[in-house]
Amino acid sequence: MKHGKKEMRQRRHERSRFYLSGTAQKPRLAVFRSLKHIYAQVIDDETGQTIVMASSLDKDLRSNVAGGNKNGAKTIGQKVAERAIAKGVTSVVFDKGGYKYHGRVKELAEGARAAGLKF
Repeated sequence: MKHGKKEMRQRRHERSRFYLSGTAQKPRLAVFRSLKHIYAQVIDDETGQTIVMASSLDKDLRSNVAGGNKNGAKTIGQKVAERAIAKGVTSVVFDKGGYKYHGRVKELAEGARAAGLKF
């Protein structure tokens, strides 16, 4: 039986989520990417709350950030890290969402590290 790319990514994400979980002390930094945009959320899985989020669709970032390239992903990583640190979150568990740690996902992680988040 053949499976599509989207279904296989979702299966990889489910397998990794078995081991990854965010707590109040160390929440989960989840990444989702589409062809045009990239999204990042810091999530406390114990309460099911999103603490902070940033995406290439944010009103203050939309005009000068393209989410479909590495530079835009790095900017989103920096922005989510700044917002998380402002809320008191300094360390996170990185959830790459079933994607390879490569390209835009890697740049987002490096941008968040550069802005002060610890993985």
